[in-house]
Amino acid sequence: MVVRMAQCTIDVEDVDLMVAFWSAALGYEIEQDGDGSAKLWPPGQPSAAVPSVWLQGSGTPKRGKNRLHLDLVSDGDPQVEVRRLIELGARQIDVGQTGTEQFTVLADPEGNEFCVLDSPPTR
Repeated sequence: MVVRMAQCTIDVEDVDLMVAFWSAALGYEIEQDGDGSAKLWPPGQPSAAVPSVWLQGSGTPKRGKNRLHLDLVSDGDPQVEVRRLIELGARQIDVGQTGTEQFTVLADPEGNEFCVLDSPPTR
């Protein structure tokens, strides 16, 4: 028996800000909880193969570099997607890249790092 990834949880300071960013970035549907958190669901019928996102209100700012981050892939041109994400509130950041990577490193509006891959991972 093995486990699978079912959900990505992100501790956030401003739930509304992060709901707006991540729901637009991923195209996920929003389910606001009365407890100061929100769940984002893949559009249409949720599938066990596609993780949901839980934005857990922490009330505190992010500190330090993420130990775990998301690697996202676009259905189209990854640089067009990077520009779209920046327009939504992300910013490009430097975590020590050499410039030859096959991905772009961004941070969401609260500074959580994530990457946009040039192509899907392969074996």
